[in-house]
Amino acid sequence: MNLLLLEDADFITAERAVLSGRRLKHLHEVHGAASGDTLRVGRVGGLMGRGTLLSLNEQQAELHVELDQPPPTKLPLTLLLALPRPKMLKRTLQTIAAMGVPRLVLLNSYRVEKSFWQTPFLTPEAIREQLILGLEQARDTLLPEVLIEKRFKPFVEDRLPQIAAGTLGLVGHPGDFPACPRAVEQPVTLAIGPEGGWIPYEVEKLQEAGLQPVQLGARILRVETAVPALLARLF
Repeated sequence: MNLLLLEDADFITAERAVLSGRRLKHLHEVHGAASGDTLRVGRVGGLMGRGTLLSLNEQQAELHVELDQPPPTKLPLTLLLALPRPKMLKRTLQTIAAMGVPRLVLLNSYRVEKSFWQTPFLTPEAIREQLILGLEQARDTLLPEVLIEKRFKPFVEDRLPQIAAGTLGLVGHPGDFPACPRAVEQPVTLAIGPEGGWIPYEVEKLQEAGLQPVQLGARILRVETAVPALLARLF
């Protein structure tokens, strides 16, 4: 935890916050914190700054908080991601939050198993939990927007063209396609498929919506590897 994230409910006054639970345990077991210590803190959805521990015991921690720094800038990106396996979804949510993705669309695909949509990891609470962990890692306070689209064709035909308009539209897909561009300076709409890739019909529909296929080479990557590899190359 490189940033102690504070929720609105933690604040007892404008400049004081009280913590318990996971974050309190982290202060004890990882930081080895003590009264008087100063920590990097941020308010979810707001500014970052410093928190001074006024008191710390087994039940709670109380901090005096000064917030005066903006969070880091987000990437100019909308990421479309075919729903990964549940365990991989958790890691990927942390990654996209840590890397500064502002908007994620979890999308259905022919190769996405129907059982994946039943996972409890897709509840708003579970998604938020993983995003918070990613923000804490990267020292950010702004939660990505996460949209869930269970119907591929209506989304790609009706909504994606508007989302992709005015952006560089790309489909990460193995094959005889141009290499993924590097260090782009314009907004990007990027679609990453499931393990095994998009099926040809899906690639065609994504192209019709304004996204062009690109590749990272001959190696087939897992989703959790492809996401940071593509984002790092693009930005």
